[in-house]
Order: sequence, then structure tokens, then C-alpha cells
Amino acid sequence: MKKQTIIVTGASSGIGKEIARYFLERGDKVVINSTTPEKLQQVFNELGGGENLAMVAGDVSKKATGEQLVATAVARFGSADVLINNAGIFETRPFLEVDEAYLDRFLSTNLKGTYFTTQAVIPQMLQQQDGVVINIGTPLVNHAFGGAPSSAPLTSKGAIHSLTVQLAAEFGKRNIRVNTVAPGVIRTPMHGENADQSAGLHLLNRVGEVEDIAEMVYTVAKSRFISGAIINVDGGMAAGHNLN
Repeated sequence: MKKQTIIVTGASSGIGKEIARYFLERGDKVVINSTTPEKLQQVFNELGGGENLAMVAGDVSKKATGEQLVATAVARFGSADVLINNAGIFETRPFLEVDEAYLDRFLSTNLKGTYFTTQAVIPQMLQQQDGVVINIGTPLVNHAFGGAPSSAPLTSKGAIHSLTVQLAAEFGKRNIRVNTVAPGVIRTPMHGENADQSAGLHLLNRVGEVEDIAEMVYTVAKSRFISGAIINVDGGMAAGHNLN
């Protein structure tokens, strides 16, 4: 299987770190990103450093960060084959309590981060006549919970789902494939020790593991015929629940 250069944003913990590890262990070259240089350095060391790994600290909502990620990938490894827009934040707050600053946090990190990092990598992919963009969404875009008010993050994630389909249409003829992987509740630091309390939200009656997401992201990255897809990796959450 062709070895690729992978860019992973938000790679300092959780899903992003596991995605980076998964590709590295299978021989790909990886550029990792996080807003926090210290955490990024820790992950760089944890993943073994080495000639197949590079890192770029920076806020993905800033266009310059995406440009630096692409420049680093090309300078170090000669290409930018796969972009994984994993950086994102999620919180709950009732709709009527959301102010402009709060909404802007999600639109900036989630939507602008995905939008502008993708905008930075597409020219390189056009030059290569090949490329894959994988966004991280959520099944909650089309499957809301009244008891978990999260209009701000879901607005940003819904926009990412729409962006996925539109970019797949715009660049499909140029052999650039764009997809979204939408996780259910995954055991990550974001959920702390409470992740298992959400087991019943999934038909499998368990929460997901970071490996479940990394496996799907890897599969989509290596596929030549998946584009414009929103792929739920959610233990059946979007289909129903296993409430006792």
C-alpha cells in the first residue's frame, strides 16, 4: 500500500494522537499539530520522534498555521497526501445563554480551523493530482439531544459536514477526495472518567475507543473511491439508543 504524508491537527491527545500513531506504525510519514507547544513536544517524544515524524505548533484558525503545516510536510517528506482536520472543541450551554464570544470560539476553532487548513493544502493536492481530506464531525448534527444543549458546537460541526460535501463536488474531478468521519462518544481526556456513563447512547451499549476512529480514518485515507461521505463511527448512536 502506498506510503503517504499525513497532516493531523489537534494531535496532542485523544483521537488525534491515536490517528498519528496509527499511521506511523504502518509506515506513513506524519506531521502533527497542536496549539500548545509543550504538549506537542510530549506527544512527539511519546510517538518516538524519528525521521517519519514532524511537528508544527499553532492555532489552526489562523491561515498561517495551515500554510506552515503544508510547507513542513512538503519540505520534510516531499508531499501532502492526507489532511485530517481533527482539531476541535465541544461543550454544552443552553441556547439562550450563548453570547457572541462563546459562539465565536466554536466557529473559529472548529469551522475556520477546518476551512483554512483545507484551503492551505488543496493547492498542493492539485499539483500532485491526488489528495484526501478527512474532517471530524459528529452524528449529533442530525441527531440532537434536548438534555445536552450544544447549539454552538453543533452549528460549527454542521457547517463542516456541508463543507465536506461541497469540496468533494468542487475537487472530485481533480482526484481529491473529501470525507467526514463522525464519532460517537469516544473514551478521550475530553470526557474524563465519565465516558462510560454514555454507553447507553449507543446501540452497542458501550463507548468507542480512539482506535475505532483511527482505524476508519486510515481506511478512508487509503481508499480511492470514497468521497463526499459522512461516515458515522458511533456504535449505532445515529440509528438509536440502548437505554435501560
